[in-house]
Amino acid sequence: MLASGLTPAHLARLEGQRVLVVGDAMVDRYWFGSVERISPEAPVPVVAVGASEERLGGAANVARNVVALGAKARLLAITGTDEAGQRLESLLTDTAIDARLVRDPALPTTLKLRVLSRSQQLIRLDFEARPSAAALDGLRAEFQSALDWAQAVVLSDYGKGSLLHVAALIGEARARGLLVIVDPKGHDYACYAGATLLTPNRSEFATVAGGPWSSEAELQVRASSWLRRLDVGGLLITRSEEGMTLFRPDAPALHDPARAREVYDVSGAGDTVVAAIALALAAGLPDAAAVHLANLAAGIVVGKLGTATATADEVAAVLEQEDGLCT
Repeated sequence: MLASGLTPAHLARLEGQRVLVVGDAMVDRYWFGSVERISPEAPVPVVAVGASEERLGGAANVARNVVALGAKARLLAITGTDEAGQRLESLLTDTAIDARLVRDPALPTTLKLRVLSRSQQLIRLDFEARPSAAALDGLRAEFQSALDWAQAVVLSDYGKGSLLHVAALIGEARARGLLVIVDPKGHDYACYAGATLLTPNRSEFATVAGGPWSSEAELQVRASSWLRRLDVGGLLITRSEEGMTLFRPDAPALHDPARAREVYDVSGAGDTVVAAIALALAAGLPDAAAVHLANLAAGIVVGKLGTATATADEVAAVLEQEDGLCT
C-alpha cells in the first residue's frame, strides 16, 4: 500500500504539539578548507582551514527539527562542563528549545569534528565518553518530572550512554499513556520493547534482523517477527533511495517511495524522520499522512550540507509542488 493523503490541514495540526526529546546530544563542528598539496610527513592532504561552523547534533538536532516544524520541544540530555558543553548550551540558547541539561564534570561532551574540502568530507574526529551513574540518575529525575508536560516522547539513541536505562524510560512514559518513538542503535533491540514506534534505517534493521533481505515479502516477514518479539506498535524503516516503509502488527505494509531529489548530505536525516513522525502521530495524523510527512522532510534535509532541519514552510512548499503535478 502506498502512503499518501498529506494535506495543508495536517501540517497546521503540528503547531503547538509538545514533544519531549531525550538522548545523546552533541555538537557537530565543521572545518572547511582547501587542499593544495600533500603533506611531506605522510601521504595525506594538507587542509588550509578557512572557515568553521557549529550545529546542534544528535538528540539536540531532533529537538531542533521539532521546533522547525512548528511544535514545542523540551530536550533532556547530559553534557560535560568543557568547551564543547558550553558551545552546546550556547547553540541551544539561540533556539526555541526548552533545554534541561544534566552536567557531568568528568564527561567530555560528545563532539563530532568534520573536515571538508570542496564539500567533500575528508575525515571525522569523534570525542566522547559514557556519562556517570550520577548523571544518569539526574536525567531520569528530569524525565519523570517532564512527563506531565509531554504529548509524545522521542528517545534518540546514538549509543553514547545517555539512554542506558532506556527500557525503564519507555515503561514510565507508556504507563502515562504517552507515545514513545525510538531512533534505535546497536545490535539488540530488546531494550526498546513496548515502544510505540521504532525508526531504524535499512542497514540498522538488516543488522538486527539477520542481514539483507531478497524481497519485499521477506522484509514483511522479518518486520512482522520483530513486531511480535518486541511488542512494539510499529517499525518505520527508512530505505534511502527506496523511500520508507511502515510496518504495523496485522496490517499491510505502508510504503512511501523516495522523491527524485539531489542528495547532498545524509547526516542528520534520521533525526528529521524521528522528529516528523513523532509530531505527526502526536497530532493524530493518519499513518499514510505521517509517513509522507517524514519522507518529505527527510528529502528536504538530504539536500542540505550537514545536520539540518526541514521547516514547516519548506514542507508546505514541496507539498504544493506535488499537488501541482497531480492536477
